[in-house]
Amino acid sequence: MSGLKIKKGDRVVVLSGKDKGKEGVVQRALPSDGKVVVEGVNTAKRHRAARSATESGGIIEIDKPIDVSNVALISPSDGKPTRVGYKVTDGKKVRVCKRTGVELP
Repeated sequence: MSGLKIKKGDRVVVLSGKDKGKEGVVQRALPSDGKVVVEGVNTAKRHRAARSATESGGIIEIDKPIDVSNVALISPSDGKPTRVGYKVTDGKKVRVCKRTGVELP
């Protein structure tokens, strides 16, 4: 599975799961796994030992990957969830908002 329509830096909303309804920015896209890491979504607590005298250990929270099918891009023009399509303009393939037809950055 490759060629995600959701990219790093996109603002998305979670459609299903324990974090349904939460919004966040995509920190990382994992196209080979079909997953994305969204800030503040699907967090897990991990116990980390101190690596050195200056770096402290303790319990830290990490954002875990979530399946890309469980998130929807938020349209920059109206702020509502939308699907993403593609359009070729001037010989370049650009992402397009399916709701409004506006080109996405």
